[in-house]
Amino acid sequence: MREVLIEKNDSGQRLDKFLQKKFKTMPKSLMYRYLRTKYIKLNGKKTDGDVFLKKGDVLTFYIKEEFFENSHSPKKYEFLKAPKKFDIVYEDENIILIDKKPGLIVHPDKNYHFDSLVARVKHYLYDKKEYNPENENSFAPALVNRLDRNTGGIVIAAKNAEALRILNDKMKTRQIKKYYLCLVEGHLKKKSDIVTGYVTKNEAKNKVIVKSSKSENSKEIKTGYKVIKEDKSSSLLEIELFTGRTHQIRAQMAYLGHPLLGDSKYSNINNGRKNKTTPDKYKYQALYSYRLVFSFSDDAGILNYLNGREFTVKAVPFAKDFGT
Repeated sequence: MREVLIEKNDSGQRLDKFLQKKFKTMPKSLMYRYLRTKYIKLNGKKTDGDVFLKKGDVLTFYIKEEFFENSHSPKKYEFLKAPKKFDIVYEDENIILIDKKPGLIVHPDKNYHFDSLVARVKHYLYDKKEYNPENENSFAPALVNRLDRNTGGIVIAAKNAEALRILNDKMKTRQIKKYYLCLVEGHLKKKSDIVTGYVTKNEAKNKVIVKSSKSENSKEIKTGYKVIKEDKSSSLLEIELFTGRTHQIRAQMAYLGHPLLGDSKYSNINNGRKNKTTPDKYKYQALYSYRLVFSFSDDAGILNYLNGREFTVKAVPFAKDFGT
């Protein structure tokens, strides 16, 4: 028999979610059987998986010892193989705002070896003694938003569970505004506009298709843009996202006939026609999440101090060509 005391970072979540995080090798079916047969109790009583945990709750386990042995591997954490270096835009006791460079993945993927932004964050906080997996039952520092591997810009990392829950909610309800800079081919007729459309995703190709009308499995997209500067063959735009779909900016600008420079995936998409060729010297798509604004319309708990604050990266590489 073992007991686990629920601490602050474990509270506020469903019991079944907590168990899945703590016991990664435990099959779901076995977990629910343990709950039904009282092999897992909450405060000495039978419980269900949909109960929300509170700080100070005590879980009692009458389960195989191997699940505890596999829940952590002290001093063998995979994240310690990752570099701990990244550019910090802002940091406090609850969050880190990171200027992610193009080429770095944010989360492990099928080709994952050891390096990712989330692994770097864990390594960084581990060395600062702000995170130790042995002291946590279910929480690990996490990223609130994602960026494509080859897109640069601000990524939010949460240092504790309460901050993560609040930020996830604020991101979902569009109370965190994200602005991008991008460099596109050609000149747009309208110097500012809000454009809409519908996207469907091709999972096999990791690509989306933009259409003007709704179809089965399509999702609406809405993007605002403003032309900042132009040269002979391209334009620097500021983009505001009103929806957050996969490859939204890249696909929608290509659909409008103005693909991002450096974007090989979408550079030949324009209503089925090939775009004009523009000399392209960029290794990655010219897209950067350069500005973040916290604009809370309701209570943000421990993060209320961030309301109204704006953060900007120091320099966007491709914007230098326009003196910006």
